[in-house]
Amino acid sequence: MTGERRGQPVHEAEDSEESPRNARAMLRPDGFAERLCRVSLTDLAARGFTAIIVDLDNTLVAYGGTELTEEDAAWIAAAREAGFAVCLVSNNFNDRVLRIGNALGVPAVPNALKPLPRGFEAALRLLGTPRERTVVVGDQLFTDMLGAKLLGLHCILTEPLVAKDWLGTRVLRMLERVVLGRRPAA
Repeated sequence: MTGERRGQPVHEAEDSEESPRNARAMLRPDGFAERLCRVSLTDLAARGFTAIIVDLDNTLVAYGGTELTEEDAAWIAAAREAGFAVCLVSNNFNDRVLRIGNALGVPAVPNALKPLPRGFEAALRLLGTPRERTVVVGDQLFTDMLGAKLLGLHCILTEPLVAKDWLGTRVLRMLERVVLGRRPAA
C-alpha cells in the first residue's frame, strides 16, 4: 500500500487575519499531520504543490538514527512516483544526511542552519520549483516552520517521531507548547 493511499488530508490551521509579517503568523503552521506518511499526496497535488521539502531528524528518521520506517520510505517513493520533486533539508552534518538522501534517491541539503533561508533556498534550486508550488514538512516550529514562513513556503507541522532530541531542541519544544497552546494533534 502506498503512502498516497494511506495519507490523510492535512488538518489545516485555523484561518487568521494576522499579517504574514506578524510574529504570531510566522509561527503558525499552515497545517498539521501526525506523521510524514499521514500527509496526503493526493491532497497536496490537488492544491497545486509539485515539490516537497522534508526535514530529516524526527520527521523522517528518529533523532540521530539512519533507519527509515517502512511507511515513511514508502511515502517518499510514492511521492516521487506521483511526480513530486523531493528534497531533504537538515541542520545535521553532511555524511548522514547525504547517505539517507542517496538511499532514497533524493537530493539533500545538510548543514542548512534552519530557520535561516539558506538551506531552503538551496533546496528550491535543487528542486527547480517556485515557492508557491513547494511545501515543507517538518517536526519543529522554530526551525522547519519558521524557516518555511520566512520564504513564503507552505508548511505542515508533524509530531516528532521520538521524544529523544538534542538539548537545544528540547528547550524549543517547551516553547512550541506555549506558542501552539497544545501539541499539534492530527
